[in-house]
Amino acid sequence: MKEKTVSVSFMLMGILFCVCLISANLLATKQIMFGPFNITAGILVFPISYIVNDCIVEVWGFNKAKFLIWTGFLMNFLFVFFGYVADLIPGAPYWNNEEGFHNLFGLAPRVAAASFLAFLSGSFLNAYVMSVMKVASGGRRFSLRAVLSSVAGETADSLIFFPIALGGLVPWDNLLLMMFWQILLKTLYEVVILPVTIRVVRWVKRVEGVDVYDKNISYNILKVSQL
Repeated sequence: MKEKTVSVSFMLMGILFCVCLISANLLATKQIMFGPFNITAGILVFPISYIVNDCIVEVWGFNKAKFLIWTGFLMNFLFVFFGYVADLIPGAPYWNNEEGFHNLFGLAPRVAAASFLAFLSGSFLNAYVMSVMKVASGGRRFSLRAVLSSVAGETADSLIFFPIALGGLVPWDNLLLMMFWQILLKTLYEVVILPVTIRVVRWVKRVEGVDVYDKNISYNILKVSQL
């Protein structure tokens, strides 16, 4: 039986992907101002996960991206679970940072569910659009494909997360503005960093000698046998 292996480049991108997802959970607890707009500090790292997703699909194809997304989901779930358990354990009598720890790790089940569902939906939609557009374009116009796939994924992420996590708590007009600015700022982030993304993809293709086109594959995300 042929042994399945992954390259160092794929492994490093996978590690970066998981680190960004976990970091986004922590950074999202801090509110920051971008001009007149209130956003979370998670925007510093979360768009990077979509950039890595684009790179994986472009070089290795949808099935490898599927493997990475499910791995990222599992690692994120474990992080949230362990943080939740640690938050439930009473602190030592001399420890006086219970409130700060709870603010970081005491993620409400509603917010956690919204986060996980939004991540899976957005990430898989991003990978699907990137994959289909690559085949349709014959591998041309990477920049356009990267931006449009990220817009699709980030839109799905925001449309799912904000209503589930904050619906009924934040007025709907404010909620719609938050969703709009999150999508716009994440897209601008991707556009700004696009020159770096292009160079990374070219370098990885040259080093790996791989450039997969997803022809005649199943896009069923539950078919883990194809990972």
